[in-house]
Amino acid sequence: MLRHFFRQTPVLLICRLSLAFSWIYQGAVPKLACQSSGEIDLLGHVIPIYQWACEAVFWMGIAEILFGIFLLFTKSRKVLWFNMFALIGLLGFVLFFEPTMFTLPFNPLTLNVALIALSLIAAGELKKTENLI
Repeated sequence: MLRHFFRQTPVLLICRLSLAFSWIYQGAVPKLACQSSGEIDLLGHVIPIYQWACEAVFWMGIAEILFGIFLLFTKSRKVLWFNMFALIGLLGFVLFFEPTMFTLPFNPLTLNVALIALSLIAAGELKKTENLI
């Protein structure tokens, strides 16, 4: 597995590290370490019981960390496409329930567009290097 990791092109490696870092950070800090009230409030639109929303945020944080780790090592472009569609879905969720978030600095639109672009680049690089890895 490590051999696969180190045989990637520099562009693919940078994309993977950036995507993984983003998912791991977003899972660990605002969901596990700090339990951001914004995360809980946003999820509260679909889970109205506060304690359940807190619990769901915790498990979402675990899932995001695991997904970030998985992005580092997967050989499948399907995972990168799943990532892109998940990010688009998350954007839609925020747009529907909290559209004012799009007016804030460092808002979900700017973050997700950058992550989608990294995913597109990584998918292209992975396709180019499929025969080498």
